[in-house]
Amino acid sequence: MEEASGPTEPQAAQRASREYRMEELAEKAGIPVRTLRFYRERKLIPPPRREGRIAWYNDHHLARLRTIAALLERGHTLTGIADLAATFDSGRDVGELLSLGTPGTPSTPGVPGIADAPGTPGAPTEEVPVRLSPEQLADYFEGEVTPENLASAMALGYLAVDGDEVVHISRRLLDVSAALVREGVPLSEVMAAGLRVREHADVLAQVFIDLVTTYDADPRRLRPLAKSVVEAELSLALDRHLAP
Repeated sequence: MEEASGPTEPQAAQRASREYRMEELAEKAGIPVRTLRFYRERKLIPPPRREGRIAWYNDHHLARLRTIAALLERGHTLTGIADLAATFDSGRDVGELLSLGTPGTPSTPGVPGIADAPGTPGAPTEEVPVRLSPEQLADYFEGEVTPENLASAMALGYLAVDGDEVVHISRRLLDVSAALVREGVPLSEVMAAGLRVREHADVLAQVFIDLVTTYDADPRRLRPLAKSVVEAELSLALDRHLAP
């Protein structure tokens, strides 16, 4: 038997730091204990902390289990999730991690994987990835960090996991998303809007790339000029739509 029965001396201290025994973790994740054992054997979750015969799990394990459940609901396979978990726990640096697609993910038009997201290696970028603990991410989006939202953010390429940390692909997108949530917009709607903006942004980017290609303009000037035009046009459009 893996779990020793009966209370232990450091039990209160461990609970204060939000650690759980196997049965407690399974109950919080809404899965049978045998499923939790299976996930651990498949290395879908990191090993627990051992204290004698007792295995202690923490909120990182709980977050991983909830993400696994959400990914399964979205059509990911256990094999694909296992491959992804192995990549997450392999110690790759942020740039390398963000260049990876999601193994086992069915193709969804308009929903790129991490490899297709802005800011990946191979192209210049102004976006700065942000490392967060799961608790810090929860603080950004209080009450909105659900398994479904986590899975959606991973599918969009906004989030990846690097060991015990979450990596957001863009400081600016993170801050704007958090500000919209504080204004009362549900995080799921923020991400849905983000997908629509990305689709339009792709079209706009292609407009300027076509100009540069057609007229042999200096591609080094493309980014600042394109940004200036888009920001000015968006400002004017907001003026038109918000005018009394």
